[in-house]
Amino acid sequence: MGKNSWKEFSWKWSKALLLAGLITVLLRNFIFIPMTIEGSSMIPTFQQDDQIIVKTIYDIERFDLVVFHDSSNRTLVKRVIGLPGEKIQYENDQLYVNDKKFEEKFLDNDLVNNAGGIWTSDFTLEELTGTQVVPEDEYFVLGDNRRSSNDSRYFGSIPVESIVGETSFIYYPFNRMKNVQ
Repeated sequence: MGKNSWKEFSWKWSKALLLAGLITVLLRNFIFIPMTIEGSSMIPTFQQDDQIIVKTIYDIERFDLVVFHDSSNRTLVKRVIGLPGEKIQYENDQLYVNDKKFEEKFLDNDLVNNAGGIWTSDFTLEELTGTQVVPEDEYFVLGDNRRSSNDSRYFGSIPVESIVGETSFIYYPFNRMKNVQ
């Protein structure tokens, strides 16, 4: 290999490595963010120390799992229950949105089924926040572990600008690797 061809070879590999590094940085910081779950508010969907991928490009729908910063700048993961403009209430462990009954299939699991008693205590949005509907550009969120979750029942609905992204994939530990809903 001559001197010129070695330089050409090195330059081609340098460009490829630089491009790969740039793509990795862009994907990791702007499209997919890794995060570790802390706490028990989302059990059984997420366990303590589960590592998840957060997508920063999203379209929020009911029951999506969102990552956001609360007013004290903690990063939390909760499930979207109420969308902007909706009336939310729970009665006899049943979710009602705009007076229509909604099933929460993600709560059909051993933890909830064997817990006994009420899983989600009765409330209306108005009782909790003083507003009849979720404000525009805000979302009402709850943890799946309703008995042990600091969520919109305590701090109110969350503004859209506090949302970091949406998650639905556990990538570590490997025995828990899966898509979650």
